[in-house]
Amino acid sequence: MSVTARTSDWPGVRPEVVAEVVAGLSARLQKRLDGAAAKLAERPVAREGDEWRVEVDEETVLVLHAPGGVVAAEAGVRCGCLLAPACVHRAAAVTLCPLAEAEAEPGPEQEPEQEPEPRSDTDGAPGEPNGRPAADPIAGDPLTAVELAAVRHLHRAAAAVLAAGVSGAGAVSQAELLRAAHRARLAGLHRPAAAAVTVATRVRAARSGAPDHRLVNLVAGLRELLGLTTALATGTAPVAELRGTARQAYREEGGLRLYGLFAEPVLTATHAGAVSWAVDADGRLSTIAEVMPHDDAAAAAPQAVGAGNRTVRLGDAALSHREFSRAGLAVQGATRSGGGRLGAGASVRAVRATGAAWTAEPAARLWSEPASAQVARALAAQELPYESRPAGSDLLFLDVTLLGTAPGPGGAPQLLARCTASGAQGGPVIVLRPAHEHPDLPFRANLALLATAPGLRLRVIGRLERADRPELRLLAIGTPPAAPDPLALSADRAGRVNLGLERLQTADLAASATASATVGEPADGSAEEPADGSTAPAPYGPPVHVLGRRVEQTVTTGRHALAPSEASAAADRGLLRAAGLATAAELLDGLRASAANQQRDVFGRIVTDDHEDFATAWLTAASYTEELATALCASAWSGEG
Repeated sequence: MSVTARTSDWPGVRPEVVAEVVAGLSARLQKRLDGAAAKLAERPVAREGDEWRVEVDEETVLVLHAPGGVVAAEAGVRCGCLLAPACVHRAAAVTLCPLAEAEAEPGPEQEPEQEPEPRSDTDGAPGEPNGRPAADPIAGDPLTAVELAAVRHLHRAAAAVLAAGVSGAGAVSQAELLRAAHRARLAGLHRPAAAAVTVATRVRAARSGAPDHRLVNLVAGLRELLGLTTALATGTAPVAELRGTARQAYREEGGLRLYGLFAEPVLTATHAGAVSWAVDADGRLSTIAEVMPHDDAAAAAPQAVGAGNRTVRLGDAALSHREFSRAGLAVQGATRSGGGRLGAGASVRAVRATGAAWTAEPAARLWSEPASAQVARALAAQELPYESRPAGSDLLFLDVTLLGTAPGPGGAPQLLARCTASGAQGGPVIVLRPAHEHPDLPFRANLALLATAPGLRLRVIGRLERADRPELRLLAIGTPPAAPDPLALSADRAGRVNLGLERLQTADLAASATASATVGEPADGSAEEPADGSTAPAPYGPPVHVLGRRVEQTVTTGRHALAPSEASAAADRGLLRAAGLATAAELLDGLRASAANQQRDVFGRIVTDDHEDFATAWLTAASYTEELATALCASAWSGEG
């Protein structure tokens, strides 16, 4: 049953509170929980200070005590009905509340600086605002009996969610996963615990039809969680890396000379703001973020764009994120995390300094690396834990020439550009996409204007989109060296534009480029070919989607989705083998066989199992699909496809 409720109406709740309240229900009430949550979601919610009140009926009032907007204890949920505290109303309420520890998607958009609880990807714990180094746990030792039991519990809970699918993973299954996550956190297994909370959050988003739900992210979350628990239980990877840490450690950097590169908006389901990127004299990237929770999704995008005008929180620097993207900072007493985030402690001193053009050092060296090498670096970083990835590991720094629009998959027009190196032609043709699809952010409008300027040469910064053809999520643009038609920008914009915070105007583009024939969308809605005759890079031929689709279907509807007719299974098998993907065919057959391998009792009823074999088969197929997608992406950028 799908439950839709405005998360802004409800306070946040700690995951362990959800687990405790739901565990207190009887088996009979647990079966009614999803229906009760759907009914409660229709009731109005009133807030009075730190208390949220819901009138369940004429005689019953439900009260959630949430200091700071987070229900931190089971006692904070009170109900006036006769069955309280073991009533379904309390459990339904915590089911509707957003998880306070919900992890966001990889990337700067998912790095809020203020979180309810420190996690493996946060700045520091409460009381440690300067992000000083925290003591590492005894991560080098093998798992203890307590840790191993927690890992196995978490693995069983994750396998049960996978087997049920989004459609069957109701509030009880989610609560069991959160209970296992809390047990893992108490045992010091911070990384798998955070991964479990991420999965629970994404399952909730999928079941409620949240606009930010993406099936590919839920699949990735389950793959990571099952991979972590499997590796920990079998000892096939370094335990230190798999355990994770409670907070991200910061190291002393001393003096830093930073040069602003660009700034981008941050917009998630719960947070909005901006993050600035800078490069130091050694070519290392760093970030400074200004991200805050939001209560109104409609106002989140303007909040993110407006955050670009907020003052950078670093020492005594008195410049906004937009200004810093074109200026510089001289910092003393700097601290920086392994992921490149700069600490803003009381001992940090920073003053404004001159910036550097993208065509001058140290920024220029970012564009000197070949595109294929940059892609290889970005793909390799995806294999690392999120908190261990170097800052900007997924960013590409390219010189391109715009080609105009061409029809893409489904006939929708897409902006193409040819990647160039040192002015040479013949590089791969790449698809340029907006970094964020929200219509209230300037990305889409800016790309539409760029599509009217075929032939324009640009120096760009973008985020790699892993696909079987070259794709880039465009973040910022500037003028490349010795360009015949530079961008016609005012002097205060330093020859660059932050596409997510600023809007391009027709006058900003080079006159000769805008005067050329516009290659946009004709009046009949069709898309013309690019000016140089290039066509959109076509997807690769191998039918990788056959296995990938089954992996995703499992997550959506559970293991019973893999029980098609024998004719359908034979068709999939034949298609994969004909394309030379014999391993994919074997994995798909194994996945189907494990899904159907359920024992029954003498009455024909399915005997409950732990879904261990099925989860292993799914994880193998999902990991193969992931590796193949990475290889195809690298091949596309290297021109070997």
